[in-house]
Amino acid sequence: MTDEMRAVAVEAFGGPEVMRVRTVARPVPERDEVLVEVRAAGVNPFDWKVRRDGYWFTTPWVPGWDVSGVVVQAPAGENRFRVGDEVFGMPHLPRPAGAYAEYVAAPARHFARKPAGLDHVHAAALPLAALTAWQALTEAADVEPGDRVLVHAAAGGVGHLAVQLAKSLGAWVIGTASAGKHDLLRELGVDEPVDYATRDFGELRDVDVVIDLVGGEDYERRSMGVLRPGGTYVGMPDPGRLPDLRVAADALGVRAAVVSVAPDHAALEHVAALVERGELRVVVAETFPLADVVKAHEVGEANRTTGKLVLTISDR
Repeated sequence: MTDEMRAVAVEAFGGPEVMRVRTVARPVPERDEVLVEVRAAGVNPFDWKVRRDGYWFTTPWVPGWDVSGVVVQAPAGENRFRVGDEVFGMPHLPRPAGAYAEYVAAPARHFARKPAGLDHVHAAALPLAALTAWQALTEAADVEPGDRVLVHAAAGGVGHLAVQLAKSLGAWVIGTASAGKHDLLRELGVDEPVDYATRDFGELRDVDVVIDLVGGEDYERRSMGVLRPGGTYVGMPDPGRLPDLRVAADALGVRAAVVSVAPDHAALEHVAALVERGELRVVVAETFPLADVVKAHEVGEANRTTGKLVLTISDR
């Protein structure tokens, strides 16, 4: 193992073309961190939003948070993992994690053991999307058996996992997607697919929870309108918009919450168990070698992907 590695570098925020594969220094783990050799890295909308808009990040910046790989260094006293263990996780968010690279260093509790029988590509597609869905359903909305849950963009990266996780909690699931994706939605467990092009989801009634993965004022307003009194709307906007959402929700007698996903090894272990029992599957739409990271972002930003996009870092 050398002191250098390949990584995607962003030296100025902007379009996909600002990304370059460079040789950079390999991260040196802190006393409480494991060093993971990355085999695959998931690509998420937050990756290209930061690349484009910067937010609170600074350059140079290595994108990515979804990781699947192999532990190559573990600190003394680490009891969960040993060198050679296969792990997956979403380290550091909202801080940079640098997943588009050959190595990542992060606290051991930001990882879980990779589901048995799942390859690194599919494991890398899980963490951020699954944690977002799980935290939305269980922490923001407290979904219970029998609840009617509406998931917008139900065939997307977060949506197709939210559907399955809601079913695992005993919910009746309604999912919005184009008609061509309805067969997949039914396979994933959606009880009532809605084609947003031909049916106004705003005509629905007595929904307990809405997971809004589309956003925008129109979707927010119409989604709150389908909730039963006391129901919960969960959105994914900038948390700074929460006060406005709560004002709108209060006027309708419903609740509003937002999700800022955070590392959670216990939730990842639960997700892994569902995968191993065949109760959760992740759909990978396309994979790209690290050298094609620009193309991966271009495909993602077109917003027509079913499931997840993944970068392959190493095939060892």
